[in-house]
Amino acid sequence: MDRRTIIKSLGLAAAALAITGTSALAQQVLRFSHTDNPGGSRDQAAQLFASKVAEYSEGRLKVQVYPSGQLANDPKAIEQLQLGGVDFTVSATGSYATHLASLNLTAMPFLVDSYEQGWDLYDNSDWLRGEFAKLPEKGFRVLSTWEAGFRSFTTSKPFSSPEEAKGMKMRVFPNDMIRWTMEAIGFQTVVMPITDVYLAIQQGTVDGQENPVDTIKSLRFYEVAPYLTLTRHVYSPLPLTVSEATWQRFSDADKDAVTKAAQESAAFSRNLVQSSEARQLDEMTAAGAIVTTPDIGPFREAVKSVYDQARGVYGDEVDKILADAAVIRARIPAN
Repeated sequence: MDRRTIIKSLGLAAAALAITGTSALAQQVLRFSHTDNPGGSRDQAAQLFASKVAEYSEGRLKVQVYPSGQLANDPKAIEQLQLGGVDFTVSATGSYATHLASLNLTAMPFLVDSYEQGWDLYDNSDWLRGEFAKLPEKGFRVLSTWEAGFRSFTTSKPFSSPEEAKGMKMRVFPNDMIRWTMEAIGFQTVVMPITDVYLAIQQGTVDGQENPVDTIKSLRFYEVAPYLTLTRHVYSPLPLTVSEATWQRFSDADKDAVTKAAQESAAFSRNLVQSSEARQLDEMTAAGAIVTTPDIGPFREAVKSVYDQARGVYGDEVDKILADAAVIRARIPAN
């Protein structure tokens, strides 16, 4: 190879390297924080979201998923959306109420009775759409709604009625509606991050916790609180959110890519959680959990005071979401 050919080859190689380097620099790496364990339904949906974002953005965006609260617990992750430390997170709607208090109302007890009703509420409620539209000014926005399911109890001793709740300490996350509901049932409430709950039950700091079946299974709460009481007292889906600062940096094409990935991962999440619930209950039973379905009547009666308590704080907003939920329950009968 003569000198001219060598120089030409080196020039082409340098040009190729420059192009590759420019492409690498142009790729934006985004951080997704959640508190599910690796392999849990939330983590599976997050991994799907990450792969779809990469695909639909043609490699311009790369989502790095951090499970198990590696970056932050749920409230801190939402704060980090505002501060720029996290680009995406997914958490129960009530977790966002620290920044928009009216979202506490989504955790009112027995709003809906089936997954289909819950999906309709989150997809079509005028009230909820209006509240979500206020979030960008708080520093983040909702992209889609993933699934977790209906909240039920796991306790370290038998529990099947409000009467048996008296004297028991129940962990709650920082949400007025959940706390009021637990207190109306008869529990003493203890606020703590979900990442601390397993050890707190194990050490006797609390007697139990309440979460959807999918979360109970993924975080293994049934191991330390084996009495699983299926009250399904609150529908608790998971809005997927993006930092508003991050969103505004996206091109229109990348906004479309992220939106499409969010919608597809939401459909995946809903199907996965709904279809897995019976299997998860069977697996927990095989591992030693005692699963019971109590008479729900006494629970519904016990929490009636919560609606009036909410009206005292949130006024007419309470009846707006109750009206939307009532229309949906009438239109879509629970199975």
